[in-house]
Amino acid sequence: MAAQTRAVVSGQWLADAIRNNLVGSKLRILDSSWYLPKLKRDAKAEFAQKHIPGSSFFDLDECSDKSSAYDHMLPAPDHFSRYVGDLGIGNDTHVVVYDTSDFGSYSAPRVWWMFRLFGHNLVSVLDGGMKNWLADGHQVISEYQKLERSEFRASFNQAWVKSYEEVLENIRTKQVQVVDARSAGRFRGTEPEPRDDTLSGHFPGAINMPFITFLDASGKWLGLEDLAKLFREAEVDLQQPFWASCGSGVTACQVVLAAHLLGHPGVCVYDGSWTEWFKRASPEHVISEGKGK
Repeated sequence: MAAQTRAVVSGQWLADAIRNNLVGSKLRILDSSWYLPKLKRDAKAEFAQKHIPGSSFFDLDECSDKSSAYDHMLPAPDHFSRYVGDLGIGNDTHVVVYDTSDFGSYSAPRVWWMFRLFGHNLVSVLDGGMKNWLADGHQVISEYQKLERSEFRASFNQAWVKSYEEVLENIRTKQVQVVDARSAGRFRGTEPEPRDDTLSGHFPGAINMPFITFLDASGKWLGLEDLAKLFREAEVDLQQPFWASCGSGVTACQVVLAAHLLGHPGVCVYDGSWTEWFKRASPEHVISEGKGK
């Protein structure tokens, strides 16, 4: 089925798949919602109240490196394998991810990227998320049935993950473009970061492309021409390597997905992103119109 390799699938496509009883070992749906603590939203509790029929909850904080000082950093491949296997996902399962954010897309592309990073390309993001699923009148339920465990074997594409040291070295060499997906205010240092222990700003050479600019007013993905125009206006050359960053590695994956839709897969992510950078960088590597470091 050609749609299985599409990075983004429509609500109608998913509704048809559910109606035709295609959800099972070959098709799994994941609510991958995650929210910053300041929003005071409990994604797991919201899933228990209502979710797309047949879906399971993917917990970004659970499926992460618990030993890291930073939030939801990538888990080890064997941890990822166990976690998604418990969700009934095997290596031949088409996975559709969505989230319940008011933007229409927020954390789902992070989970889309994680699957691809761990060697699983049969993964799609639901266009417009739960926001548009509800607006289009599709069914939601509260019942949840635990799925039978599957065997999942992860590989790991280390080259797609960038470290603090690599970003620091790139500031010196200027070899790679780095796109920051946070809002313009957080990037410039004129709006606060959502984490109390982190001030806003950016590292030298970063290019700001707020993730919400990739979405239309309804929260669905822009068409390819409009996406390409955004990269042109930001002076990001899609033909050249580039990396993506954000607050903590979540919305950076929107940049990865946008580039993927335009035929440029493999954009790398700085997993620690601004949260790590601010804590570790020297003051001259924190550029801000506000307080600085």
